[in-house]
This record gives sequence, structure tokens and C-alpha cells, in this order.
Amino acid sequence: MTTSTQFTISRRGLLAMAGAGLAATSFPNRLFAQSGSNILIIASGQDIPNFDPHTATGYSASFFMRNIYDPLVRVAGNPPEPVPALAESWTMSADGLTYTFKLNAGAKFHSGNPVTADDVVYSFGRALALAKGNSWMIRGIVTPEGVTAVDAGTVEFKLATPFAAFLQVLPWIFVVEKSAVEANLGADQGEGWLMTNTAGSGPFQVVRFEVGTLYHLARVADAWQPGGGNLDGVIWQIVRETATQRLMLQRGEAHIAVDLTSEDMDALKDAPGVVRVIEPEYRTFSIKMNTEKGPLADVNLRKAISYVTNYQSILDAAGYADLMTGPLPNGILGFNPDLEVYRTDLEKAKEYMAKTDKPEGGFTLKMVHVSGLEQQRRWALIMLDSLKQLNIDLEIQPLKWPDMVAACQSPETFPDLFPVYQTANYGDPDNIAFAAYHSSRNGGWQNAVYHNPEVDALIEAGRAEIDPAKRVEIYGEFQKKVVADAPDIFGLLERRKLGMRDSVKDYHFTPVASNAIEAWPLSL
Repeated sequence: MTTSTQFTISRRGLLAMAGAGLAATSFPNRLFAQSGSNILIIASGQDIPNFDPHTATGYSASFFMRNIYDPLVRVAGNPPEPVPALAESWTMSADGLTYTFKLNAGAKFHSGNPVTADDVVYSFGRALALAKGNSWMIRGIVTPEGVTAVDAGTVEFKLATPFAAFLQVLPWIFVVEKSAVEANLGADQGEGWLMTNTAGSGPFQVVRFEVGTLYHLARVADAWQPGGGNLDGVIWQIVRETATQRLMLQRGEAHIAVDLTSEDMDALKDAPGVVRVIEPEYRTFSIKMNTEKGPLADVNLRKAISYVTNYQSILDAAGYADLMTGPLPNGILGFNPDLEVYRTDLEKAKEYMAKTDKPEGGFTLKMVHVSGLEQQRRWALIMLDSLKQLNIDLEIQPLKWPDMVAACQSPETFPDLFPVYQTANYGDPDNIAFAAYHSSRNGGWQNAVYHNPEVDALIEAGRAEIDPAKRVEIYGEFQKKVVADAPDIFGLLERRKLGMRDSVKDYHFTPVASNAIEAWPLSL
């Protein structure tokens, strides 16, 4: 990547990026004198739901955890591969059931205490006990009794069943300081305390945050991680409108923008000092339907809507993207490019509509979308126009992301239509299949309500099978059954679109969670 004059931010620039409603006095004074400080500004439309690494999910939470906490291994490269983090090395038994990790002797928490095997055992036990956040990745694979401390610097995992993607999921199970959490357990295993406090060992720590506005992370003075760039800190700046993110990037008020639309990327094509990143990754966009409560509990209505949807308009509005062929991303293990899926067909839509309780329509559905996310607003309008052909009206409601997450907690609060971006955290079909379609995920934003015992069984079989050929067969059946249920409107595979200043150095694209920027390697 090319470099240019070092980026500095003036008082006026900071006020501009802060947005309405935040006075100058709410910034630490030293942020107004940036000469000599390297503060990376990331513009994002998504707030950080909480600071608990075992409950929070979403790309904003992933950004926070990747920089505040450490897992046993990280992911890097393209194609992505596991690399050392807290664990400097590991071994696996021939049967794929036993993994032994040697911890980095220099690893320490922000408190100054060393990271020990007991902290690792405690963290995996806590994640499994809470059964929230990323614990779905290891549930049924890792058991509390299967994780043991061989000694202070060695952890052993005896898996309940082989899991082909075990090393690939470990970057998303973060380690907390046992003594810090236990000192603040309360009645909820520390959940309340970790809403706004941290117990990590990562290269950055929180110094200030204004919910809905910004999160300021500062470099740990004696960070134990090897290498690293020259950043003194990172600001995750909440900027709801993607056009505003683009303008901030052009004016030098942000270094990286993570929610840009195709139109934004086109507008940045020749912008001085700006680098565009447009790369393929396993990133799906679908519109989930309330299969449990309300009109869309009827599979015939779901199929009618799937057929009446204007897929070409959805694709045209996306720009750098391809239509999905069923629930799995193109090219991933087991993906079936010949799968028969829904495409716009008004006659078929009317055929299935005739099988519903209200074949003439005349009712209203509700769709939510992330407030300020222009791409989702456009897709909601496309659904509004599509549904009119079946005499169905659509109420469209913009919501902040935490409010959307809260709506997923039960079928009663889940809207009829719910748009979801899902970026694979690891390049295996299990990532999308389990997160988006297994019933154990019910109540979360990736799969609020959908459940089918046959689909669950296929997902579980796919997780446990080591033989790639057998896994392809399993995921072939999985795709057919999910399409037959029509729980989602299968939308798009979008290419990742990031914009950044050319003063950002040492950035390397990795096609998993690439909008959850890992700041430690970067320099300005």
C-alpha cells in the first residue's frame, strides 16, 4: 500500500466526525492536539452492544473483542489460516479429538497478571455456561470437563466429537481474566459488570466511550503481543449514514470506513489519498422471515413471497455482488451451484398465495432495517414494491442495531421480515449453517425463530464428520431441506467494500470478518 503524509486531526475535524449531539467537552483534551499521536479513526454505522466477549455478537462487537481480548489462536491470510495468539504452539491427536496448547509465557492481562491455563479453562467454561454469543461454535464439541489445565502454561482439550473446523473457530472464543470476573460475579456470572468493563489481555484497552457516538481504545503501554504498528489508539466512530462515512474519508476525518455502498465506492474511485478494498468473501445477505408467529408461519405464504421478490432489483441495488443460490455461500465446501431456488415468478407466487388463509392479501407485514444503512433501506423499498403484487402492504421501520438484536429474543417481538448480513468467521459451511439455521441459535439475530429437527440433525452431522466427501453429501441435503422450508429470502453474496486513507500502512485483507478491523498490525 502506498503511503502519504502522516494523518493528523484538528479540533474542527474531531467535532465534525463527532456528529450532532456531542459537545467538544466530551472528548479527552489530549485528543484535540493530535500532532505526534497516531489515532486510527474507523467510521461505522453499528454500535457496540456490550463489552462481554462471551455474549456480544455482530461485526462491531467482533472489532471490539479482537482488539481488547485475545483468543488462543487468531486468523490471518488469504486464504485464512489459524496463527498463534495466546497459544504459541499446539498439537492434535491422530483421531482429531485431543488438542494441546502451549501458552505464550509473556502473555499478560491489562492488570499485569499473567495469562494462565486456569484463565483459559474458566473462559471456555463461562462461555458454555452462558450459552450466548459465539458459544454456538463450540457447543456439543467442547464440554466444560473436556478442558483442563495440564500446568500453568498448558491447556488440553478433549473434544466430545471430532470437529473439522475446531482451529478455525478458536479465534472467536476470547479469554478473560478469571480473578477479575469472579471479583464482580454478582448474580449473573459477571454479565452485568462486563456490559461496560473489560478483563482482557489484548493490545488495546478502553479509555472512553459514548454509547451511540464513539469508542476510544488506547494502546496498552507494555502490550505483550509481538510486532504491532505505531498506533497510539483507535476510535470506533458511529456514523449512521454511509454517505457521511464516505465524505469523512474524503475529507481526512476518518482513516477507514466499513459500511460503504457500491455507489460510495464508485464515487471514491479517483478520490485523492483514498484506497478502495473490494474483495470477495463469504458474506451473505438474506431477509429472514418469522416462521413461528404471525402470517409467515405459513410456509405457503413464505414461498409466495420468495417467488414475488424482485431479485434483479436487489442485485442492481447492491452493485458488487452475486445472487445467492440457497443458504450457503458460493464456492464453500458442499455448495451446490445447481440447487433449485426461488427466483422472480409471479405465477408461482400467486399459486402459493392461493394456498394461504388470505389468498386475496389485504394485510400488512412489518420489516425493520438498520437505521442509516442505505443499502438495507433500498432493499426494504424493493420488498414494498414486490409485495404490492400480492396485495400485501409493508410497514418499514428503521431501528438502531441494539434494538434490532433485542427484537430477536422471541417470536412475539421478532418482525415479519428481518434483513441480515452474515460474514463467515471461518471458511467452513458449518459457520453459516449452524449460526443461521440451527435451533439452538433461536433468540439471537442470526436465527431468531427458525427450527426444524431434520435440519438440526444434518447440521450436527456436518459438524462432526471429518471426511470431506461425506460432508458434501450432508450439506447437499441440508441445502435442499432449508430451501423447501423457505425461512429466508436468499439474497446476495456481497463483496466486501472498505475505504481507507492511503496513510494506513500494513493492512492485509483476510476474507473473514474483514470489517471487524484488527488494529494492532496497522501504522499511520
